[in-house]
Formats: sequence, structure tokens, C-alpha cells
Amino acid sequence: MNGNGGSSKMKKIGILGGMSHESTIKYYDLILQKYYDRYQDYYYPEILIYSLNFKKVIDYELGDDKGIYVDYLMTGINSLQNGGVDFIIMAANSPHAVYNDLVQLSKIPILSIVKATAKKAQKDNLRKLLLLGIKFTMQSSFYQEFFAKSDMEVITPLDSEQDIINKIIFDELVIGKFTKESKHMLLKIVNNYEVDGVILGCTELPLILQQNDTDVILLDTVELHVEAALEYCLNLN
Repeated sequence: MNGNGGSSKMKKIGILGGMSHESTIKYYDLILQKYYDRYQDYYYPEILIYSLNFKKVIDYELGDDKGIYVDYLMTGINSLQNGGVDFIIMAANSPHAVYNDLVQLSKIPILSIVKATAKKAQKDNLRKLLLLGIKFTMQSSFYQEFFAKSDMEVITPLDSEQDIINKIIFDELVIGKFTKESKHMLLKIVNNYEVDGVILGCTELPLILQQNDTDVILLDTVELHVEAALEYCLNLN
């Protein structure tokens, strides 16, 4: 299929972003980049972005009332639905802690970053994986539970290491700050574990860690999510 021939059949993409703006920009850029690499034309998919208030997301995520968190995420999802998108991708890992709740409330499909990542891990026969992300994601169980369905084990770093990773993400990566020291620290944590692969389970982590930085297989959740979205958009899956 050429981009030209399939342009009228493309699904409109909704991106629920703002968690953080750095990863939202990366999603938008990568979707268009991967489309052009595939078709070499400018019949790009139509994309609508709803950027949430990042501080509200953090506060509700860490709060005691899951309902308020779900309701806030749904304000963005409902806005995207009203904007005429055909499906949604959430440009962050942590909201997938309430993915099942959101899917039940949404009138249109929400493509899972966890499912896209598990599919790649299974394809590459990775049995034991280390999950890196914000502390909320590492201390949740949604990655572990989904991967366990395919007999894959997901482990997390020590609490002290989780604190380091969380600080690097919130103090640096979400505002576009990348240092050699932080990269070295993250790689040191990765090297502390005997695993088949590492899940970059925060959409800012691929901005500082790339595959050529280590011999350990890195699963770039942003890239895998974007590829799944583009294939769905183009009716290829």
C-alpha cells in the first residue's frame, strides 16, 4: 500500500499527552518520521493531541482516590473522542496502571504500551526483564501481571535505585535535561541485574538511554507504542 493509496482509509490518531511534554513531542515526531520512512510521501496521518496538566496527573496518580485520577484522564480522552479521533494512545507508561478502567469508559480503542512491549519481548524470547520507570510505575504491578500471562518475569530495582531513577526523571528528563552523569548512573543500575532485557518503562528514558549505550537489550516503549499506533492507523494489524 502506498501512503497516497491508503490516505483516505487512515484512522485519525489521538495522543493523550502532557505526561511530560518532552515525551509527547517525541511521540508526535516519531509517528511522522516512521510514516515517511515507510512511504516516502507527505500523506501523514491526522493527529490530535490533548495535553494534560502534568502536575495534576502526578498529584492524582499518587493520591488515594483512583476515581479522581481516572476521571481526570477521561477528560482528555473524552475531548479527543469529541475531536473525531478513531483511537487513542497515552504518551506515558504510568497511566496504564488504570488502563482497564479507561478502556471500559472509552468509546474508542486505547492502544496499550504494555501490550506492544510484551509483544516485542515475546518475539525476542526474553524471559526475565528489568523494569525502569518512575517510582509509581516500578511499584505498580501492571507490567508484571501482563507479562506473566506469557510466562515472562518482570523485576524492579532496589528501592534506593528506584529513588535515583525517579529523581533523574522528574528533576531532569521531563524538562529536557540530559547529563552524562545521569546516563552513567542509569547504566550502572542496569548492569547490577542479570536479565534478558530492560524495559524503558518511562517515555522519557529513551531520550537518554539508547541501545548503543549497552549490550543489554533495551525495550524502547515509546518506539514500540508508536509502531503499534502507526500500524493500527494504517490498518496493517
